[in-house]
Amino acid sequence: MVIVTTIRREVLTLPAAPLGPDNPLPALRPLDDAHRIEDRDRAGLPHDMARQLGYAPLRSVLPARIRDGYGRTRRPTGIDALVLENDRLRATVLPGLGGRIAALVHKPADRELLYRNPVFQPADFALNGAWFSGGIEWNIGATGHTTLSCAPLHAARVPAPDGGVMLRLWEWERLRDLPFQVDLWLPDGSDFLHVGVRVRNPHERPVPAYWWSNTAVPEERRVLAPAEQAWHFGYERRLRRVPVPVHDGADRTYPLNSPYAADYFYEVPAGRRRWIAALDEDGTGLVQTSTDVLSGRKLFVWGTGPGGRRWQQWLTEPGTGGYCEIQAGLARTQLEHVRLEAESEVAWLESYGPLDAPPPAGDWDSAVRRTEERLEAVLPRADVEAAHAAWRPYADAEPDEVLATGSGWGALEVLRAGWKLPGTPFPGSTITAAQHPWRELLRTGSFPEPRRAGPPGESLVAPHWRDLLETAPATPLAEYHLGVAQWHAGDRAQAVRSWERALELAPSPWPLLRCLAVADQESGHHERAADRYADAFDDLCHERRDQGEQWTAATAALGRETIEALLRTGRTAAARAVWDRLFPAIRAQGRFRLLEAELLLAEGDRDRARAVFEDGFEVADLREGDERIGRLWERVAGGPPPPRYDFRMRPA
Repeated sequence: MVIVTTIRREVLTLPAAPLGPDNPLPALRPLDDAHRIEDRDRAGLPHDMARQLGYAPLRSVLPARIRDGYGRTRRPTGIDALVLENDRLRATVLPGLGGRIAALVHKPADRELLYRNPVFQPADFALNGAWFSGGIEWNIGATGHTTLSCAPLHAARVPAPDGGVMLRLWEWERLRDLPFQVDLWLPDGSDFLHVGVRVRNPHERPVPAYWWSNTAVPEERRVLAPAEQAWHFGYERRLRRVPVPVHDGADRTYPLNSPYAADYFYEVPAGRRRWIAALDEDGTGLVQTSTDVLSGRKLFVWGTGPGGRRWQQWLTEPGTGGYCEIQAGLARTQLEHVRLEAESEVAWLESYGPLDAPPPAGDWDSAVRRTEERLEAVLPRADVEAAHAAWRPYADAEPDEVLATGSGWGALEVLRAGWKLPGTPFPGSTITAAQHPWRELLRTGSFPEPRRAGPPGESLVAPHWRDLLETAPATPLAEYHLGVAQWHAGDRAQAVRSWERALELAPSPWPLLRCLAVADQESGHHERAADRYADAFDDLCHERRDQGEQWTAATAALGRETIEALLRTGRTAAARAVWDRLFPAIRAQGRFRLLEAELLLAEGDRDRARAVFEDGFEVADLREGDERIGRLWERVAGGPPPPRYDFRMRPA
């Protein structure tokens, strides 16, 4: 019987925590500094790395929204999947969750090649919040996990170079306004999944580009790559060149030899084949290789310390093995962005598959050489180049059958600019309610006022949308969105003026008051910010119509910021009054239990603050690297936090 490559729909049932509603407040604050390096480390960096480290770093996640509406209650849930399969490999893809490859099974050995998370548990690791661990993910936009980690992508069946079929994923990346595609090609009889990636810049200006493909694999492996040096980056925010494999007295190519979470960006010599492998003690595991454009290679480890172990448990369920990540990117480190010239594109081909090599233990150079020889035997470098050349003409192939639908933001941009993007259609039929006001602005030059009261919709901040808002009639909602766009552009004074103008006529003042409160905080006027926050929350409480999802999300988001602003200025009684007006379901959430402990401590009730910890809570959206829980515990009880609250990712 002849088995050909197929694509089929499937439902993957997992214990899953619902994503919940997005945060309706625009993300005006700068990104956290978890990936900022110390100034003292910059002077000694190679010139090209230093230049790319300083090239257009992201200041906020606008126009994306923060995704923090999830919890930690998991129930069996059906997740739509697309399965790409031949007689050798089976890849399970989740188009509704960033196009993640959740599983990659080598069928002859019945062996899972990836770390496969048995649950879907969002956590606060993406640039805009919700992310989950496991499988192979595609990170585009800026330093960190993409804002599309838990978002739907377009997916379709397209012709493959060998006469079969490919699975194409594509979307419009909104942080940099770039369309991209990922073509999954599994030739008949092949042990390797080919992945063709293309990122296009349709603009008449250069744009900073970023890409890292992250693959989770079991951590009881040795990770090999053709390098003798690496750039080490940890949560101490130090970037240093270190030897490979031994650093600080331990072989760090074994993930369990690192005590703390860390990145190792390998220095692969020019001209050397690009590859990285994770092999068990018998030499069995996964290898990833690519054409040379995808030049960077990295190992990420969680570390064996209590914080790293806690994070591993947090992202899955008890009894599940740990993982590390082997990664590949456009630059040497993930702290860099590369220049994508106007009206150009960058494209490459990656390959993923099983590798049975000699045991990787012992001398590093010998282990790398033996592994590379085995890779060359099963997938010659020339074959990867040939596959890339064969795929390139098919990157423009139009879809045969649409299998999943992403967002309507790409359709809106194509409508605005009239771009032709062969192979990645963004039809007008994908435009939804989120894009309707902006399409109206395009057509009429006016931003429509809402038909009923509610939190304002999403803002667009790119220069062309800002220009349209500046010439639109100055209605309160148009001025609100204009202020957000001006703030994003760095024109904070003008943003404040726009919000203040809107405030004079706005039927719904609280969104504007909140924006002005953030502006006050960023300029150091914390007392005035607290006043505005208090007024905003009071107005919201009078305006909200019900306890539905939309109003509850707004109440939680604004209530949290308001209490924090009031506590910062020592106004504990006012903070308590806001707490009392929150819905009971909001006060029961872990993030608000932590806030309650802070409030109690500010009120001088240390015993009740400690009782909150002893009762137990889980802050579902605890941010990667956030040490807030541990710091509060030290104030409440002294000493290191109990294991359930220990999320420290760096030495004390």
